[in-house]
Parts: sequence; structure tokens; C-alpha cells
Amino acid sequence: MKYPLSAPFIAGCMLCVGVNAQTYPAKPVRILMGFPAGSTVDVLIRPLAQRLTESFGQQFIVDNRAGATGVIASELVAKSAADGYTLLGTPSSAITSTPHLSRVPFDPLRDFVSVAQINWFSYVLITHPSVPAKNVAELIALAKAKPGVLTYGSSGVGSAFHLAGELFRLMAKIDIIHVPYKGGPPAVTDMMGGRLDLMFYSLAVVRQQIEAGRLRALAVTGDRRDPLLPNVPTVAESGLRGYEMSGGHVILAPAATPRENLAKLNGAILKALATPEMKELWARQGMEIYMTTLEQAAARLRGDYERYGRLIKDAGIKAE
Repeated sequence: MKYPLSAPFIAGCMLCVGVNAQTYPAKPVRILMGFPAGSTVDVLIRPLAQRLTESFGQQFIVDNRAGATGVIASELVAKSAADGYTLLGTPSSAITSTPHLSRVPFDPLRDFVSVAQINWFSYVLITHPSVPAKNVAELIALAKAKPGVLTYGSSGVGSAFHLAGELFRLMAKIDIIHVPYKGGPPAVTDMMGGRLDLMFYSLAVVRQQIEAGRLRALAVTGDRRDPLLPNVPTVAESGLRGYEMSGGHVILAPAATPRENLAKLNGAILKALATPEMKELWARQGMEIYMTTLEQAAARLRGDYERYGRLIKDAGIKAE
């Protein structure tokens, strides 16, 4: 026999739903990362997770699932329950460029929703001191005088540093040779040894070598100068008008995660980023705090996906 649902029962159920939404998170939250402990994203996400733990009174656990340029962690999050209890912390370039290079088990725009972009940073164009070019204009002139001779290194095919180099090559109309490495550190080592001519890389990592004169900084890649190198111009300032390449780290959740949970996470992240301690940490990494709403973070992710897709196609980049 079927019994009609009473009005008090229905009201009680609705109240329960409302309480559940209000009490998120009611259990620990995992933040997966596709890169090892000690990597840049790991160094940033761990203190942020601690702040979120303090803010919500629930533990935010960092879970490193390194491998396949972040694909392993990305797939796990994409296939997780869309409830806000499994998140992804990743460089935007890793999740938005990889699908243009090879088949991956997720779609960055269909399978994820943005929670926040947590920073902004440019890269630095460096050369070995033996390269007879003191600025971008001289480097371009040298490359045109010696086509197919100058080499530039990167942390791998399709990496942000590779894409920065390809954009430079296309816009300057020069012929320089890409040398991919399995990670940035060995490429920097070869730069220091004079086995590479130039490279686009993280300023925070090579700043000491630049200040010691072991590497020469010609320009930064963003749309404004970097506070860590205020006397070094942007690539665009240096004559290659329109050039801009910048990166950022993002927090993503599975698609269909309740907006109420996303809004709570976004608000707590922005509050954490506004603290002096987090600002100091970001500055030490050569990055700027990037305060984004849910809509702004989503727009940036889509913009990166489209921009990297065009660049990869125009440059003819193929997966190794």
C-alpha cells in the first residue's frame, strides 16, 4: 500500500537538504596533484590546504599522484563524485595543453569546473653569457643571421616553457632548434654548461643564477614587468609587440559539483590568499596573488585551452 507523503515530512526533507548544503564540508577533502612533493604546485598547495583546514574545521589532504604530466591525477578527479570532496590542484598549462597533443581520458572544459585561479606569473627569457646578444632585438638578429643554429631547451614537449619558445619563434620569424628535456632542472644544468643557447623558464628557479651572472636575463614574458626583475623589460617592450605568455595554478573540481560548495571553497581560498603569509610565500616563488571569482576562473581556463590549442596547431607541435 502506498502512503501519501505528509507536508511535515516533505518540509523536513527539504530542511535536511538545506542543512547538508550549509555544513559543507562535513568530512575531509582531498586535493590531488599530478606532480611530486617539492614541485612548485606542491609548495603552493600545501600551505593553502592548511589554511582551508583551519577555515573549515575539516582536514584538506594533499594527495600527490605524479605521472604522465599530470594526467593520472586529472583523470582520477574527473571521474570522482561531483560533491566537492575531491579537488585538483594543477598548473593551468598542464591540463589545457595536453589534450591538444595526445588522447587523454578527460576533457578539461567538459569534465571540470573551476574553483579558483590562485596566482599569476610570467617566465623569463634567459641566455648563456657566451651568446652575443644583450637584448631581445639582438637575439632575434643573431637567430636570423644563423638560422637553425641557436638551441633552446624546455622541460618537455608541450610544456609551458616549450610553448613560450614556440610563440617567440613564430612571432619573431626565426629558426631556432627546440631541445626537450625530461624536466626543467637538467635543461637549466645544460644552460649553465653552455650546451644550450637560450631558454624560457621560471624566474624563481633561476633568479640566483641570473644575479650571479651565470645566466643572462633578456626579458620576461608577461604583459608587465616582474617585481623580482624590475629592470628587465617584457618581450613586448623589447620590440616583439603583442607577445605575451603567462601561467597560473588552478583549483578544479569535477563537473556538476554543487555551486554552493564551489562558492564556499572560492571564498575561503580568496580569504587565505589575502593573508600576509600567503602573499610572502607567493612573492618568494616569483608569483602574484590572483583573486578570481568562479566566473573569472572559468573564463581563464577556457581562454588558456583555446590559446594553447591555436599555438600548438600553428607551431605544428606533435607529442613525443
